[in-house]
Amino acid sequence: QVQLVESGGGLVQAGGSLRLSCAASRSIFTFNAMGWYRQAPGKQRELVAAITNDGRTNYADSVKGRFTISRDNAKNTVYLQMNSLKPEETAFYYCNTRDVFREYWGQGTQVTVSS
Repeated sequence: QVQLVESGGGLVQAGGSLRLSCAASRSIFTFNAMGWYRQAPGKQRELVAAITNDGRTNYADSVKGRFTISRDNAKNTVYLQMNSLKPEETAFYYCNTRDVFREYWGQGTQVTVSS
């Protein structure tokens, strides 16, 4: 079991930046990968970025070059630095991981980008 708690969301103007944090209740090194997803109203949840426990990263094409995912194993925390935000990226952002038993989600943090 692990609890994931996201923070760092808020209201930002288009072109602005936010850094999201995902704090895990136990060591994240035990998970092969951690990811950030987002879900906008009326849309499906989509993968934004993921990072493996050896530091390999994967990004949605729409955020490449603007978002950066990172992890601090000592703090059991994963970050998502989001730059040059666009209004269409307004959504709930969720932290995710999985183990051999199940998938885990945080409660989400709202990101609102005003035009």
